[in-house]
Amino acid sequence: MPRTYDTVTLEDAKRMLAAAEQEATSLGIAYNIAVVDAGGHLVAFLRQDGALIGSIDLAIDKAVTARIFDKPTSELARLAQSGQPLYGIQESNAGKVIIFGGGIPILFHGVIIGAVGASAGTVEQDIAVAEAAVAALLV
Repeated sequence: MPRTYDTVTLEDAKRMLAAAEQEATSLGIAYNIAVVDAGGHLVAFLRQDGALIGSIDLAIDKAVTARIFDKPTSELARLAQSGQPLYGIQESNAGKVIIFGGGIPILFHGVIIGAVGASAGTVEQDIAVAEAAVAALLV
């Protein structure tokens, strides 16, 4: 019988962090990676040795942003540009909304069960690290 749940577990988060860490290592960049549950609360966090201190909150906030808006942060970035429908959204939630790539909701059987955030590299690298984390859960 398939596993059913409505939130990321600690075991899920550990598997995701391991996959994200492997991707970050392959890029040669020390990363900060966060996993939040369906409620947007931190389940697990990994800071590789030497990862930028300034990226700690960014990784966590990317994960939370992806969960509370149920969209990848890269999509929010596009929608938050001047003249777009979500212009200014980054000013909401006490300014903790991050609108550049690296935060991705985790969709399982059509339900968002959490999100992951990665920060340290370029936007494209952050997205790749976050995608690696999500892919590890969906295997």
